Amino acid sequence: MIETNRIEFKRELTRDLDLEKEVVAFLNYNEGGMIYIGIDDNGMPIGVNDIDGDMLKIKDRIRLGISPSPMGLFDVQVETIDNVRVIKIFIASGSEKPYYKTKYGLSERGCFLRVGTAAEPMTSKQIEDLYTRRVHRSLKHIISPHNDLTFRQLHIYYDSQHLALNNSFARNLDLLTANGEYNYVAYLLADSNSISIKLAKYAGTDRDKLIENNEYGYCSLLKAADQVLNRLQMENRVKSKIGYPYRTDTPLWNERAVRELVINAIVHNDYFNELSPKFELFSDRLEITSAGSLPNGMSRAEFFGGVSNPRNKELMRVFRDVDLVESLGTGLLRVLKVYSEDCFVFMEHFTRVVVPYAWIPSDAESIVENIAESIVEKLPAAQQKIVRLLRDNPSISAKMISDEIGIAMRNVQVHLKKLQEKGIIRRVGPDKGGHWELL
Repeated sequence: MIETNRIEFKRELTRDLDLEKEVVAFLNYNEGGMIYIGIDDNGMPIGVNDIDGDMLKIKDRIRLGISPSPMGLFDVQVETIDNVRVIKIFIASGSEKPYYKTKYGLSERGCFLRVGTAAEPMTSKQIEDLYTRRVHRSLKHIISPHNDLTFRQLHIYYDSQHLALNNSFARNLDLLTANGEYNYVAYLLADSNSISIKLAKYAGTDRDKLIENNEYGYCSLLKAADQVLNRLQMENRVKSKIGYPYRTDTPLWNERAVRELVINAIVHNDYFNELSPKFELFSDRLEITSAGSLPNGMSRAEFFGGVSNPRNKELMRVFRDVDLVESLGTGLLRVLKVYSEDCFVFMEHFTRVVVPYAWIPSDAESIVENIAESIVEKLPAAQQKIVRLLRDNPSISAKMISDEIGIAMRNVQVHLKKLQEKGIIRRVGPDKGGHWELL
């Protein structure tokens, strides 16, 4: 391991270590970076004596020692290198540059920039230029359309992670403007708002025949995100191939990658024009469209290279707190292991991700799902399982069904006869050598 423009090594966390300076330099750098605690200057991992204690100190020093607030722009993790546990601090490039050490303000003693492998003091001209270009277009500066907001859902999500919100939670989570009023971030996270996330489903490969048009929203974005994820999980059908001795399950899409794309679309959406993300299911693909193109002038190379620059860092912080977002800076790289860069379409005002299905359901399968699914859901549990097994593998035998759902052959035959009587399946061919199929 060697130090680079994006990697800095520190042997240990001490009072003399100017951690704030290193973090500020990465916040002001257009690619962000990583600081490792527990690795010497030669790149040798030596470990950290008090991992938990040092992680708490790091979070407090960054939170209290740097302005503007860097919350949502850094992540502190434990990483094992050569069987040695070290601390990795991931820092994203900030959108409110210049960042500075709070103690020294906007001065050459407070502002730093990553240059090569060092944190160099910024000149007065650099500070002034960055300040004039600072992105004021931030949700936290916009006053909420309503001030009588409640946050019961937000409390529930934090409680689920054993994180208690005290009376100062609105200030701590940057949900207030400088004048102490609720901002637009608070509005998006409140129990009631006007934001609606749409999920549409079409019969074919275009938008001619709309089957369903659902809305998830008018509530906290946390709850709306969960509702969308749950619905997509239901839609992610699995094609099973049963053979001896293994069974192969192939879902329409990679659940973990799509989860990352869904959360990214919601967290990084440009809400300034009250536009919300849209999710569309076609017969051959899933499309995810969010408002806003590449954030803050980021290039495609930087985007696909894993450079993290959250459009709405206050939302990112909350989603990460409640475990809806994994480690900062790793999500897109995880997606790109499954889906190529060609799936991403950057328009002038929107970003769309096209997720191709791993397999294409036939027209017959689509009819079964779209028309008969409501009937199937009313069946006893064992019969529901049999119908879905027949849908995914029409040649499956009664013996395979018995093995798959764990009931005796005679009971499988009883359920098959009942499904036949209900007009859901039929017998094709002779009793020996024939098979059952869905109507």
